[in-house]
Amino acid sequence: MFGKSSLGLTASLALSLLLPGCAATTATAPAVRAGAPAVFDAGMVSAADPRAAEAGAAILRRGGSATDAAIATMLALTVVEPQSSGIGGGGFLMLADEAGNVESWDGRETAPGAATPARFLDGSGQPLPFRTAVVGGRSVGVPGNIALAAKIHAEHGRLPWAELFQPAIDLAREGFALSPRGFQSLTRQPDTGAHDEQARGIYYGADGKPLPVGTTIRNPALASTLEMLAAKGPDGFYKGELARAIATKVAAQTPADGRMTEADIAAFTAKERPSTCAKYRVYKICSMGPPSSGATTVLATLIQLEGFDLGKLGPDSPVAWHLIAESERLAYADRDLFLADPDFVKVPVAALLDPAYLRRRGALIAADRTMATVTAGLPAPHLSLGKGYEEHGTSHFVVVDRQGEVASWTSTIESAFGSGIMVGGFYLNNELTDFNFAPEKDGTIVANRVEGGKRPRSSMAPTVVYGPDGKLLFVVGAAGGATIPVQVIRALVGVLDWKLPVDKALALPVLFAPGDTVNVEKGSALEPMIPALQALGHASVKAAEMPLKTNAVMVVDGRLVGAGDPRTEGVAISQ
Repeated sequence: MFGKSSLGLTASLALSLLLPGCAATTATAPAVRAGAPAVFDAGMVSAADPRAAEAGAAILRRGGSATDAAIATMLALTVVEPQSSGIGGGGFLMLADEAGNVESWDGRETAPGAATPARFLDGSGQPLPFRTAVVGGRSVGVPGNIALAAKIHAEHGRLPWAELFQPAIDLAREGFALSPRGFQSLTRQPDTGAHDEQARGIYYGADGKPLPVGTTIRNPALASTLEMLAAKGPDGFYKGELARAIATKVAAQTPADGRMTEADIAAFTAKERPSTCAKYRVYKICSMGPPSSGATTVLATLIQLEGFDLGKLGPDSPVAWHLIAESERLAYADRDLFLADPDFVKVPVAALLDPAYLRRRGALIAADRTMATVTAGLPAPHLSLGKGYEEHGTSHFVVVDRQGEVASWTSTIESAFGSGIMVGGFYLNNELTDFNFAPEKDGTIVANRVEGGKRPRSSMAPTVVYGPDGKLLFVVGAAGGATIPVQVIRALVGVLDWKLPVDKALALPVLFAPGDTVNVEKGSALEPMIPALQALGHASVKAAEMPLKTNAVMVVDGRLVGAGDPRTEGVAISQ
């Protein structure tokens, strides 16, 4: 259990600009428009949907812990953001307190026990097209979010388990307004959004088109599922009628390789993992280790840059962004080769984050030129580099309660609407497409290949930062597949090096350089810098649309300041 907090949050400004058209469970809850900062004198929730943020804030008002509020937020997102996360998926969670105690929790989905490394290969041994692999049962892993919620509630919950479900049950049964983002997802991804007859009856009209923005969406099947789980606990998900329905429906839509069984579902466990922390300049930063690549990628990128004065360069400097790009290239090279489920593959986390090693890697970076080639920095004769796809239908939320306890949870069903399969009113994930499709190269295995019971690699990076005084400073995380680490990196650089307020840090543009191509956020301040980046030696620089969504809370002079990404419907709401 965490130690007692000494945050001592003082009275502060309360911004009460309510979002039009976004019904909250408690009408009097103060909120802020998407992207704007909020400052409050009590606990706070930052989430990608205002209804879900309000669900968490309502639990804080009832005396719930950060853990309680995070569970309520996750459950509410199942209802109002079905394209992104929920009980049909899994996630990673950092729990921490103001004094520096940190826990890392793994609720990542697992492959069925009979799955083989050839799961995503066609009859000729070639990788399947991505969308072919996504839709249907082949891509579904055993969901982990309910097991994760039960584990953390047992250790850190204050309110009864059933009470945490009520905001989500109310939203599902009484209805919520379909948001513009929800409508766009239904329009853009009909192969999964409208794949299941049950889903078509909820989100689509008789003409087969998505219901209009503002339509009241009711999901009585999901309300009944949530009521059952509130009464029965995790056994209601992993044993009995619901587990049987999930296994049966997934198996029916799965080719011969490794069909899911009730035994696979019953065998799932959420795990506490070793916390992955390192020092960047004067700050202690903790994020999620394997099977996520979040911690190693974020921390390596930052620490490799310690030899450069990013603060002096500032966010308007093409050189600063060039340096970040070069460091990302190095970090992603290590990530792609080594990161996988540590229960199946030995992941050299300590070696990858060794300060001497990262100083050597950082010495490869120059302010006036680009590295010609980038490879992993540690020997690995037993591994080959794999290529794959990663989650885009993800959500991140942050909770800080009045005692200074923290939950930073990234939750996902992978692509928009996951596999397209719906059971009990919720979509099931397509998380297994986060495995590398080709299991070997030139006779050498790929670390992140499919294996029975294995968890696919992730990029999720729920992150907690402590200041030079050892006190809680910043809590952040993002959604958007392989761009998650770079979104977190740019937020951390914005706050720690460029001294920006939290909302301005989340508004910073995103640069994504996992290889030889530098992707800059289309329409952002980085796009005019493309010629300057090319002049520094980057041969391939392109403006690209990226799935960006970041949420954060910061401690400023003893007060909590929260924000959602201005590109999204995200908000921060107080207790």
